[in-house]
Amino acid sequence: MKEFFHSVTLHEDKCVGCTNCVKRCPTEAIRIRNGKAFIASERCIDCGECIRICPHHAKRARYTHLDELDKFTYKIALPAPALYGQFNNLDDIDYVLTGLKQMGFDQVYEVSRAAELVSEATRKMMYNAETGANLPRPVISSACPAVVRLIRVRFPDLCDHVLPLKSPMETAAGMAKREAVEKTGLSEEQIGCFFITPCPAKVTDIKMPLGMEKSCVDGAIAISEAFPQLSHKMDHLECIEPIANSGIIGVGWSTSGGESAALLNEKYLAADGIENVIRVLEEVEDERIGDLDFIELNACAGGCVGGVLCVENPYVAKARIQRLRKYLPVSQNHLAGGPVPTEMEWEGELEFSNVMTLSSDLGEAMRMMVEIDNIEEELPGLDCGACGAPTCRAFAEDVVKGACKKTDCVFVYRKQMQKVASTISQLEGGLGWHPGDGNNDGEEDGK
Repeated sequence: MKEFFHSVTLHEDKCVGCTNCVKRCPTEAIRIRNGKAFIASERCIDCGECIRICPHHAKRARYTHLDELDKFTYKIALPAPALYGQFNNLDDIDYVLTGLKQMGFDQVYEVSRAAELVSEATRKMMYNAETGANLPRPVISSACPAVVRLIRVRFPDLCDHVLPLKSPMETAAGMAKREAVEKTGLSEEQIGCFFITPCPAKVTDIKMPLGMEKSCVDGAIAISEAFPQLSHKMDHLECIEPIANSGIIGVGWSTSGGESAALLNEKYLAADGIENVIRVLEEVEDERIGDLDFIELNACAGGCVGGVLCVENPYVAKARIQRLRKYLPVSQNHLAGGPVPTEMEWEGELEFSNVMTLSSDLGEAMRMMVEIDNIEEELPGLDCGACGAPTCRAFAEDVVKGACKKTDCVFVYRKQMQKVASTISQLEGGLGWHPGDGNNDGEEDGK
């Protein structure tokens, strides 16, 4: 496996170098070089913002395709609760779950079931006298992998605030596989778990998980890929299987604030949209947000229903989820008494990845910082993006790192050209030469 796997990919043939993605990337991972976008792998968090904003569809997401399911003997679908918001007039989740079985899955295990268990595990960890004291407040949800990776590369002081619990996707996959092994007698290698995903960040989280050595999920299928076939199957169902086994708490995880509400505590904050997430994290890092126990952050607007791999408008999907919840019980899944099961906890701590560090040598880093400051003073401070970098500060850093030249800034280049023109003009004046004087071929004026 490569050091960095990314589900977000660039298709250069469609890229026109328009800088839309450059300006919106939350980790400044994108530059325009030679008229095409370039993604720095070490900085990318696969939030999908560049996919959302690109008007030319030059950014795409990699995911598992439906024709890859046959690699496994026994296939399990793990539908994200955001999937339910894609269908109009849905009043029974069993329609969706039965439709998935008709698509060729042998078993369907709702991720919303695991979400209810994760909610209960969170309450146990946070308010237990022993474990709760070890969690710095405010505790930050670990459910959105794009947010976790953002913290990992940009907010080192907040790494220990991230809740050390596996996501509902991972919890569901582990439970589903154990059940399938007992039911079928097959080995885990013969059983494939496929998450029906609303976003590319989950694809990356499967390939390169944080907090654990290996994911239990074998692939992620985009909601947008599954939707047409699933809709067709749902329209032609002859009977509905009673599969659904989750409630309001689990399904509510699909929208912003759903996870927080499940904690049954009022001292929480929920924010969605990558720009709002960054503002909240900056204020938490600066200790400007106090008296909070829990913070839920979603990189996509509206929560998971706003993922770029969904097909429906996120606010329409959110309204549909709200209507669907009216027909559900509060919760149908609970942990046994005692501590949180170890298989639900992270296997290791979240470690800061210093991809934005200028140099490992402190003296060299300080020298580069001073040089960046000096170059930035020469720049116009417009953050126009014409140079291919998102900000003048980022451009100055690129210059110091040798990734580009100072004259790649059109304003610096224009100033230099003006200086050259002025110097030439002064030289011409000193020599007594004027335009037109050199074209007389030795003849006297007027002859």
